Amino acid sequence: MVRRVSIYSDDFPHANPIPAACRIDNMVYSAVIYGRDPQTQRVPEELDRQCALMFEHVCKIVRAAGGAPEDIIKMTLWMEDKSHRAVVNPYWESVFPDPASRPARHTLDGKFDGNTLIQCDFIAVLSR
Repeated sequence: MVRRVSIYSDDFPHANPIPAACRIDNMVYSAVIYGRDPQTQRVPEELDRQCALMFEHVCKIVRAAGGAPEDIIKMTLWMEDKSHRAVVNPYWESVFPDPASRPARHTLDGKFDGNTLIQCDFIAVLSR
């Protein structure tokens, strides 16, 4: 039996030979996820749209792994400008509406290619 399972998303393909996430037993670790439009495979200019797409990808990827957003235990965000966290927070609250049941979050400075302004990764612990 294969213990490690690669998780792919048709909406968020990688150019390199890596999956969107990897699952071993009940642990899921994502690769980097950012706000790329699944139709055009381009990153929009606006941070607001990038956040919406990024969180959509997060939800699809964790579901493809057999989980749900409620299984995410930690997210790390990298932002071009951390002072714009207020743009991220409504999306965060939409995906994780219960203040008593949100994952940990850490936000770091990031430098990216192109017009990417934000990216993330996550760790999820799925029910057995």
